[in-house]
Amino acid sequence: MAEKIDRKQVRKAAKLARLELTDTEIEEFTGQLGAILDYVEKMKELDTENIEPLAHCLPVSNVFREDCVKESLGTEKTLANAPQRDEMFFKVPKILDDNSGA
Repeated sequence: MAEKIDRKQVRKAAKLARLELTDTEIEEFTGQLGAILDYVEKMKELDTENIEPLAHCLPVSNVFREDCVKESLGTEKTLANAPQRDEMFFKVPKILDDNSGA
């Protein structure tokens, strides 16, 4: 049996995720995370020796189209419905301030 998760570990995980949890939420999540870990531990009992690993549970295949060269729309058609433009470019509102570091 796996080691039980405790309130201290839940608090640490919440801090790392930058979540502020109440004592009630910590108690609730301690139980829920414990149940998840118990389930994972139970899955270890399964015999997976001859089971091929899967990336997806359903048979899927790529649905990509052929990569072929086509004529572009051109600047005027592309910018025709732009709310704002600056000559040949889309004009968008500034989203980063000077202190953003970007």
